[in-house]
Amino acid sequence: MPTASIIGASGYTGGELLRLLLGHPEISLQQVTSRRYLGQYVYQVHPNLRKRTLLKFTDPAILEPVDILFLALPHGEAQKHIAEWASLAQYIVDLSADFRLRDPAAYEAWYGKPHAAPEWLEKFTYGLAELHRDDLRSAKYISGVGCNATATNLALLPLLQADLLDTARPVIAEIKVGSSEGGAEPNPGSHHPERSSVARTYAPYGHRHTAEVIQESGLRGVVLTMTSVDMVRGALATVHGWVKPGVATKDLWKAYRQAAKANPFLRLVKERRGVYRVPEPKILAGSNYADIGFDLDEKSGHVVSICAIDNLMKGAAGSAVQALNLALGLDETTGLDFPGLHPI
Repeated sequence: MPTASIIGASGYTGGELLRLLLGHPEISLQQVTSRRYLGQYVYQVHPNLRKRTLLKFTDPAILEPVDILFLALPHGEAQKHIAEWASLAQYIVDLSADFRLRDPAAYEAWYGKPHAAPEWLEKFTYGLAELHRDDLRSAKYISGVGCNATATNLALLPLLQADLLDTARPVIAEIKVGSSEGGAEPNPGSHHPERSSVARTYAPYGHRHTAEVIQESGLRGVVLTMTSVDMVRGALATVHGWVKPGVATKDLWKAYRQAAKANPFLRLVKERRGVYRVPEPKILAGSNYADIGFDLDEKSGHVVSICAIDNLMKGAAGSAVQALNLALGLDETTGLDFPGLHPI
């Protein structure tokens, strides 16, 4: 059974990785590191894992060789030590933004400084199975995905794969996000009296995840607008674009059904009755599913494509495990069968 360790397992994404790997039937978890919580039991930081493990946080300086090394560190850290960590494991899965962009110039443009290890960028495969399933089957180095980019890319996927979108016209994605996107470290904006009951647009345009959408979709006229709303988990992308002349609603039905059929974690949600008629993040908490839906004004060609995900799962840890499953030759759904909760 392949062995795995996690560097930086004390944050929200690290906690989700722990939860998934402790229940994974084909991976043996060896070490989890945290300098801040050194020597403490994992469940003291992630209380949902009480009675699931007696692992303690160890120092990353005494990391032992394993088959798989997950990096769940703040942005900018993985690139500083990638050569060292690659010497300890056959597979590297980095959940930060450090290796998502293939072009060093694009990285510098979007992140404001040169990449510390640009020669490594081309070695990593972007870890979204719905876009790179075949590439991931032979990958040794896997980059994590941006949660907001993932919601946008999956909303666009059926339209682009079926060649229905008018790519000469702009695409605007309005993304509503939960507070867990801010990470486990508190800041003035995450202080409960300031964060509770909000609908706060904090990035009208220029969000860094835009770079991933441009890279993965091939579109140039893409704008992501980010709005914080009063939920903990979840991202909801409402993507506006225009279809090509002559495209009808029946064409979209076919495209979205094909996308859902081809991808085990994509679900088409477009109902005529009931409460959950369109994708909604609430029912996806803890799950690796992405719910997609659409609507089309046939007169104008204006299409609205919607995607809901759990940002910590399909937008981070879940996609990482799904990508690794493919790299290991496993069924990509292994260890990811939790369907979400209702009600919550």
